[in-house]
Amino acid sequence: MSRLTYIVLLLIASSAAWCSPASAQPFAPSGPNAPPFTATLSNITPLVFGMDADDAARALGSPLNYISGRPGDEIYLVFRNIGGSGLFFKKDRLYLQFRRGRLAGWKGDWGHNWMWQ
Repeated sequence: MSRLTYIVLLLIASSAAWCSPASAQPFAPSGPNAPPFTATLSNITPLVFGMDADDAARALGSPLNYISGRPGDEIYLVFRNIGGSGLFFKKDRLYLQFRRGRLAGWKGDWGHNWMWQ
C-alpha cells in the first residue's frame, strides 16, 4: 500500500470516528388528532415572528452579530453550523430583520462555494 493511500484511508477513518451513528426519524403520527405535517418536521427553523433578539439568539443557539440599523430596527447576522463532513464543516449565514425590537423577517444566505471556483 502506498503512503498516499495509507494517509487517505487514515483521514477517512478518523472523520468517520467524529460522526454519530445514523438513526431514522419515527413516522409522523396520523389520525384525526394528529398535528399538522409542518409541526412534525425536524429541520424547521425555530424562529417566530415577534420574538425579540435575545429569544432569537436562544432559539438558534448562536450569538447575533449586529450588521446595521438604528436601535429597534436592526439587522443581525447569525452563523449557523449545520454540520457537514468530518473534514469540512458547513456554516450558513442567516440574516434577521427586527422592527420595533421584534423579529419581522429572516433570510438565509448560502453564499458562494469557494471549493468549486
